Amino acid sequence: MTTLGLYIHIPWCRSRCIYCDFNSYVSHDHDLKARYQAALLKEIRQAGIVLARPNLDTIYIGGGTPTSLPATQLVELINIVKTAFAVRAEAEITVEANPGTVSADYLRELRQGGFNRLSLGVQSFNEAELRFLSRLHDADMARQAIAQARAVGFDNLSLDLIFNLPHQTLSQWQTTLHEAIRLAPDHLSIYSLIVETDTPLHRRVTQAEITPPDDDLAADMYAYTIEALSEAGYAHYEISNWARHNGEADGQTPRLASAHNLIYWRNQPYLGVGAGACSTINGQRWTNLKQPQHYVERLDSSTSQLAIAHDGENDERIDPTNAMMEQMLLGLRLVREGVAAAEFARRFNITLEEQFAQAIAFGLQHGLTEWLETANGQHLRLTQRGRFLANQAMIPFMAEIATPSINL
Repeated sequence: MTTLGLYIHIPWCRSRCIYCDFNSYVSHDHDLKARYQAALLKEIRQAGIVLARPNLDTIYIGGGTPTSLPATQLVELINIVKTAFAVRAEAEITVEANPGTVSADYLRELRQGGFNRLSLGVQSFNEAELRFLSRLHDADMARQAIAQARAVGFDNLSLDLIFNLPHQTLSQWQTTLHEAIRLAPDHLSIYSLIVETDTPLHRRVTQAEITPPDDDLAADMYAYTIEALSEAGYAHYEISNWARHNGEADGQTPRLASAHNLIYWRNQPYLGVGAGACSTINGQRWTNLKQPQHYVERLDSSTSQLAIAHDGENDERIDPTNAMMEQMLLGLRLVREGVAAAEFARRFNITLEEQFAQAIAFGLQHGLTEWLETANGQHLRLTQRGRFLANQAMIPFMAEIATPSINL
């Protein structure tokens, strides 16, 4: 390994949100949390040794709610990473935070400790919607957290928002969206509510206590979002993500796009540490044990080796066929840059047109995909119509890869 992105998982939350299916836990076991922190530090050190201290382009601490921990512990993680890996001077270092779990002093400690990007889980500026989502903060707490983050020097600030909530009107979503625009974040991640299985929301929808989200209304909200954010100076660079436009040409991903998430979408190598974290390196993919207690026990008894915190059940060898499919399914999510034909040919020794002739023809014929000519060659990307019908655009690639046209 020469360079990669690092994800660190903090599984703790103060409470569970109604829609959440992330690997998160409400725990008051302070001993387990202390042991978990020690296990994280051990896994980071050992991974750095085994991978021969590669360069890190990004570090991302997610959860759960990382800011449910003291700021000193998050800074400690970054300091250990910097000893175990070669962190580039310009590396993007992100921490997820929830309004209500941070203060000006807390954020100042994070900024001074090396974090240069903050991702705030705002979700809504509507009080009733925040209560429905089981969020612990109110709209004023979100506004305050944004102001505090700016005051202590965070100049790369992202907000998460959710639309198409049960009984939410288009007007209500517009109000939240325009409030977010008024607060001028550098980046926005905006998702339509998904009713995930094994969540309180799923149980209530199944029991007819809550009306399921309306797909037609979701499309209207999404269309309005694309238009409003474009008018406000944001570049739509991934199906659910926007970054402030800084004059980038068509086909170029904006400078303030999430560098860490771009690693996933570009199908590049990344290492995940912590309970339930996933890694993809050198054609291998594995997932750590999900339960924090089991993760800690495995680290307590481990020796210095890579993938020390998993049980092998979810290990996967990514063969070239699957790698090609993932390159398309992930790359097409990047609605500005898409999939570079030259990079695909370099990586797989076959052209896009040779491997996916039928899928490309289908997308072009139905207005779902288009070719973009750039200084670096051709890129295949979704059209505006394709952004709304992304699944329909991607299914033909999955079908065609099932019978690959070349013996790999």
